[in-house]
Amino acid sequence: MDDSNPERLVPRERCPELTADEREAYGWQLPVGGFGEAAQRRLKGASVLVSRVGGLGGMVAFELAAAGIGRLILAHGGALRSDDLNRQLLMTHGHIGKPRIDSAVGRLKALNPRVEIVAEAANIGDSNVARLVALADVVVDGAPLFEERYLMNREAMRQGRPMVEAAVYDLEFHLTTFLPGVTGCLRCLYPQPSATWTRRFPVLGAVSGVAGSMAALEVIKQITGMAPTLAGRLLTLDLRTWRMSRLKLGRVPGCPDCGRSAGGPNP
Repeated sequence: MDDSNPERLVPRERCPELTADEREAYGWQLPVGGFGEAAQRRLKGASVLVSRVGGLGGMVAFELAAAGIGRLILAHGGALRSDDLNRQLLMTHGHIGKPRIDSAVGRLKALNPRVEIVAEAANIGDSNVARLVALADVVVDGAPLFEERYLMNREAMRQGRPMVEAAVYDLEFHLTTFLPGVTGCLRCLYPQPSATWTRRFPVLGAVSGVAGSMAALEVIKQITGMAPTLAGRLLTLDLRTWRMSRLKLGRVPGCPDCGRSAGGPNP
């Protein structure tokens, strides 16, 4: 896959014209350098899968909906709990005890009714990962556990879909983009799951918000080609000290997930 050629990701025939209403709605971003109407049309023609729409993934979905993405595929199971609300901004207090996915869809539709939403009321697993990845042009990993993240990584590499990978902990987050056949993958970065990575971890909602917004921007760059992405580099930002680092990532020869990745354009 050629990171510099967004037409391989969203072909021109899938980039519908903008309506007068859309030109008005997105009027503040159309003049952004490197963006313009062509980029907006690519967003309108694109589909993005977001795994989990909690604190991190919810902000990704929110920013993509605001930017005018054409279709969001959202996967998140379970009912909302009170302790989710410090960071999950697509949720409301009145929705506690009800399915998270319903609240997420309602909030996103209220923000931008033009966006098509495919809602999966379950987390990514063996039974749905291939089907959901096949619907998307770009995959976003916002899952907390390695089992789910590895499943998405393997399937994204197999189907030739770019995967934006983000994670938060305490006041720190990391972000990168994996391109099938071009960069390494999540398995290259983490050959084995971390023994200390658990379902519950310390985090402030503002950290999830910053990370989710930056991950959404990474998706927008990938779809539109407006600016280089983090492909092949891992960005780490410690919001406690404002210390930022970028680490070059390599491919692991014989990686079971990306060693025979499809690469190239989407089928």
